[in-house]
Amino acid sequence: MPIDQKSCGNLELINVDEVPISKEEYDQIINIQSDILGMIADGEDSDLILDTLCLLAEKLLPNAVASVMFLDPKTELLNVLAAPSVPEVGHKALEGLQPGTGGGSCGNAVYRDEAQYVVNTFEDVRWEDLRQVAYDFNLCSCWSMPIRDEHAKPIGSFALSSFEHRSPSNFHKKLLETGAKIVSIILKNIQKEQTIKLFSLASQNALEGIVVTDEHNKIVEVNQAFKNIYKYTEKELIGQDPKILASQKQSKEFYKNMWESLEKNSQWAGEIVNLNALGEEVFQWLSISVLKSPHNKNNYVGVFTDLTELKNAQNKIEKMAYYDPLTSLKNKTKLSNMLHSLKKEVTLIFLNINNFSYINTSYGYDIGDQILKEVAEVLKQNFDQHHTFRINADEFALLYEKKVDIKKVVSEVQEYFYGSTLLVTDLTFNISFTFGGVFGKHHLLRNGAYALKQAKNRGKNSLFIYKHDDDIALNKNHTKAFIESNRLLHLALLENRVIPYYQGIRDNKTKKITKFEVLARIQELDKVLPPIVFLEAAKLSGLLIEITKSIVDKSFQEMAKNNYDFSINITEEDLNQYYLQEFLLKKTKEYSIDPSRVILEVLEGISATGKTNHIDQLISLKECGFKIAIDDFGSEYSNFERILDMDIDFLKIDARYIKNIDHDQTSYEITKAINFFAKNAKIPTIAEFVHSQGVQDKLDELGIEFSQGYLFSEPSPKPIPLF
Repeated sequence: MPIDQKSCGNLELINVDEVPISKEEYDQIINIQSDILGMIADGEDSDLILDTLCLLAEKLLPNAVASVMFLDPKTELLNVLAAPSVPEVGHKALEGLQPGTGGGSCGNAVYRDEAQYVVNTFEDVRWEDLRQVAYDFNLCSCWSMPIRDEHAKPIGSFALSSFEHRSPSNFHKKLLETGAKIVSIILKNIQKEQTIKLFSLASQNALEGIVVTDEHNKIVEVNQAFKNIYKYTEKELIGQDPKILASQKQSKEFYKNMWESLEKNSQWAGEIVNLNALGEEVFQWLSISVLKSPHNKNNYVGVFTDLTELKNAQNKIEKMAYYDPLTSLKNKTKLSNMLHSLKKEVTLIFLNINNFSYINTSYGYDIGDQILKEVAEVLKQNFDQHHTFRINADEFALLYEKKVDIKKVVSEVQEYFYGSTLLVTDLTFNISFTFGGVFGKHHLLRNGAYALKQAKNRGKNSLFIYKHDDDIALNKNHTKAFIESNRLLHLALLENRVIPYYQGIRDNKTKKITKFEVLARIQELDKVLPPIVFLEAAKLSGLLIEITKSIVDKSFQEMAKNNYDFSINITEEDLNQYYLQEFLLKKTKEYSIDPSRVILEVLEGISATGKTNHIDQLISLKECGFKIAIDDFGSEYSNFERILDMDIDFLKIDARYIKNIDHDQTSYEITKAINFFAKNAKIPTIAEFVHSQGVQDKLDELGIEFSQGYLFSEPSPKPIPLF
């Protein structure tokens, strides 16, 4: 029976075509490309590489599966080549798919040789022949990109199929395009690997390139393939010694061993590099045999396979896998490999450009990219002999294969950039860094990253040097704590133990609890764990979104039983994924909750310096009826103009100013100033951390509209108005 189409969520409310690709999203695509090309360069199994590509793509589109289909050149039908998250029955359902107008997204992508973005597979005519497959497997939308060979001919498809009706953003389109190109490289590499294996096994009989010499090793015969590869005419070759092709890449010892093998065994085989008539390198697998005559006048027959194209392709893949495409510096993968191969103590210095995100935001990514190129060149050409790496967007590393004075190197870098400016398209920039350094032999990447993190905690332009004896215990304890927190969080999500708690918010005019804030907790046996236990692990593990979704679902279900307004905390990670509006509207409909009851709390940093697409999302959510509150206002650089533009509904004053307001004059004056701004802007204020009557008396004196804290309501598993 066909499934109910309403089981698919509808994610078409935002015009995602207008959402630009962010720097973080570009980094995510670059990371996938780097990981996959690294696997190719390392010679991993092709099936594993394709499965890994699909799984990495799925991480960037929740509630979806990725697949690769390949066109059989004999039957001209499509078959599944890789789809690790699709059950075997799904593979069989798509077996022998005929490309055509009704052949689904993949069949159309190959048939039309262009990307297909099907938002509703239950109704779109392009899924006419696969409608039952869509019903059976709840494939609500499907986007497919053709995979092309070196002749630009479609040979397959790379697709993302979602269990929700949704349109692809520019990021998803770029992800599909990149994935299809990577699959093309993988397929080409598979083909070339198979070719070289065949040539290696059949080298004695392969006549791709043949040269025959006499007993004096003078050329007496060549075939057409030899002339084509070396770009010599027959007249130029006959009578010459093959050493005219020598590249000097092989040593005298190499040729000595080759002739000894020919004299002893009458044959030799190996890889060799020669030069053609244009001076270009020719890589070949050469097999030489001795043809003995009755009169001891031996001839030598060389049969070779040209490996030049394969070598060039391998070199290209290696460059893509181990070098940053923007700056041409070695990348993090290359650094990791070098540290693994170096069997000695080395010095590693991390450099993070201060305030680089502001440059991108203010001047655009093109200017930012030019600055990165300039910085890369300066780091590469100066500061003694070292290897230079670009680790990520605004982070570089210097590797010295010896012990150096880290403070001296950092001082030289600082002096250079303090005394110089970067000129980019008539704009002048002063660049500074925060540094982390480490010397040693083991765990340098981890320890260096730890040092940089500690330096950032100290403030911009700081240097922190990792010292084994001083830091190892702290680092081990931190790592152990993170692993434990990460394990606890994963189990809690898996076992549905992430639960909402509710803290009442008091209306100071009516003196009654009128709304609640929903807080995340973990139920662990007989304990209830607060966010401080698992929040850092959630950020580092990318699980904040899963926590948000779980808390939204459970709190909506509970709050459907009453009429109180309630607030949900929204993170920057939630806004980065563009899922909020569709998800929240789906839940309000599911639990019959008016969006006007839901207050979305965002940290001040998002409103003050947030990306344009974040602000646009919040404004769009307000237009849907949701309310917006700025949480912890006063904790960062407050952008009053941005807040006015957003037309927010509540300001929550940071707890640091409230908890001591009854005896700290500075806290009182800051709170008074914030409240003055809010009243002029007609924005109600909520004071957090109200823990005593003395604090509440000051809030009443200032006319703060709402109070939240243990004085009136402790967090509880049910929204109970205790006061």
